[in-house]
Amino acid sequence: MYKHKYRVIIPFLAPAVILYLVFVIYPYARSMYNSLTSWKGVSANQPFVGLYNYVRMINDEFFWNALIHNLQYLLFLPIIIISLSLFLAFMISQRIRFSKFFRVTFFFPQVISIISIGVLWSYVYHPTIGILTSLLQAAHLEWFFQIFGFEGIPVWVGDERTVRIAIGAVVVWQAAGFYMVLFLAAMEAIPQTFYEAAIIDGANRWHQFWNITIPLLWDTMQTALVFSGLGAFDMFAITRVMVVSGSSQTRPADVLATYLYEQAFEASRFGYATAIAVSLFLLMLTLSALTMRVTRREAVEY
Repeated sequence: MYKHKYRVIIPFLAPAVILYLVFVIYPYARSMYNSLTSWKGVSANQPFVGLYNYVRMINDEFFWNALIHNLQYLLFLPIIIISLSLFLAFMISQRIRFSKFFRVTFFFPQVISIISIGVLWSYVYHPTIGILTSLLQAAHLEWFFQIFGFEGIPVWVGDERTVRIAIGAVVVWQAAGFYMVLFLAAMEAIPQTFYEAAIIDGANRWHQFWNITIPLLWDTMQTALVFSGLGAFDMFAITRVMVVSGSSQTRPADVLATYLYEQAFEASRFGYATAIAVSLFLLMLTLSALTMRVTRREAVEY
């Protein structure tokens, strides 16, 4: 029986393997080859240039500018998103009043398309008709921003000092609800007997959260770190919608994804753009591996 088992397994696996090879492996391999050419994107002619695109990328100040912005997002966004999501999940898990309403409200941004969110927040941040600017003006808070060197209330997505903060705030608003639901599901799976025993021992809610909830949520937090880190290396759609590409010489909102899009579809440098895409892929792969390695710990069973 075991001798002939592959006769049954292979016919079932073959379609999936073939589809994976055609639609995943082949595009990856083709992209890596395209990154070694000077392809313009509109011709079958693909002159081979070797590592020229990668050398050019290393010497491209706009590439490094975009990469630095991605790293800034990577440094702050996962921490803020996961901390806020954990707090919201813990508060809702305590069965506070209107907890079901809050659960739906916080998750609601996840059901809105990222394009709609970008357009919505572009109006929120608008310097003349935006609700945020209007509220700050009504509260006479211009003096607060003058402390930080602004002449008044900032032009949120038009000032290089605030544009990444403004975009990052939108990403936190949009993503926190998803991770809240993720953590909430994991919290509800923790046996209540653990908390009851802790209460008997005199532990307050902070001790319960730190010594019971966090250790038992570690695998979920590890997954959340990987996904939020990958999100920080993306940022394409929200940046593309909220900021005009190349609108400033300093390019304060550029990220790698928007820069490679510009090189490909606006400058017709598909070979160079593909080299940036391959580098971005390797960076994200390295980030995922490092995150899994650094946060690895012995599994807690219950």
